[in-house]
Amino acid sequence: AASEVMAILALSQSRADLRKRLGRIVIGANHDGDPVTADDLGATGAMAVILADGIKPNLLQTLEGTPTLVHCGPFGNISIGTSSVLADKLALRHADYVITEAGFGADMGAERCFDVKCRTSGLVPDAVVLVVTVRAMKLHSGRFKIKPGHPVPTEMLRESPDDVLAGRANLEKHLDIVRRFGITPVVAINAFPDDHHSEHDAIAEIVAPTGATVVVTKHVAKGGAGAAAMAQAVVAATAEPSDFTLLYPDSASPHDKIETVAKEIYGADAITLSGPAKRALERYDQWGYGHLPVVIAKTHLSISSDPNL
Repeated sequence: AASEVMAILALSQSRADLRKRLGRIVIGANHDGDPVTADDLGATGAMAVILADGIKPNLLQTLEGTPTLVHCGPFGNISIGTSSVLADKLALRHADYVITEAGFGADMGAERCFDVKCRTSGLVPDAVVLVVTVRAMKLHSGRFKIKPGHPVPTEMLRESPDDVLAGRANLEKHLDIVRRFGITPVVAINAFPDDHHSEHDAIAEIVAPTGATVVVTKHVAKGGAGAAAMAQAVVAATAEPSDFTLLYPDSASPHDKIETVAKEIYGADAITLSGPAKRALERYDQWGYGHLPVVIAKTHLSISSDPNL
């Protein structure tokens, strides 16, 4: 699900394109230090045949009959974190509005959707939906400890706009990231039954200075009717002028691309590369791969592993 082949499948736009991308997989170097590819091994044709049906997007439907294409989506913390280019382009042929997923937050899924998927496919987003929950805001306050497999702490479910406001830095950072790409997001508050109106108001208070629209959505409990307000907000957002901009140019060096992502998306002051990492980047450049976008493996924890930051 998160392999190099899945990422290739997500970015391929035809069977011919898929075959070319599979053929360029580098499995190592020869004694002269030159790259050895899947094409060099004569493995490309077999891989392409195995994926002959896998390249087709899967058509499903929601409980209310809305067509949905489910295709690819390698994990955002270690790959590109998006559904396939083919599914998006197929959907755009048949619908006025298409919502695609970029998982794992704006620091991973969105950045890679923009800098990798949009760059290679030519797709340009008209709007961004940034999903937030009261529970996530409280978690990022640093005041609660959640353990996998254990119930949410009862004190986290009590009405407390103050706990929501204490987690504002994380939401503000994600809003900044989306705006860095030239798009004003729609903030969708995914409402839980045990939320309180005062907590939703606290989220709206955080978002207000950015000019983004905030909508409470209850699609989990009420289906399409519960998401109608969000849908209207998204349609309105697509009509707003935007200035979509990639984070870095193709011509930047791999080092500079990594540094740009680290500084502008993760909030780092600088990057430090080990000797082996420096040599690896230099080798990729020498092999002619310096023009490619970068994907940095990153913990699933949002922005930082320390909520107190």
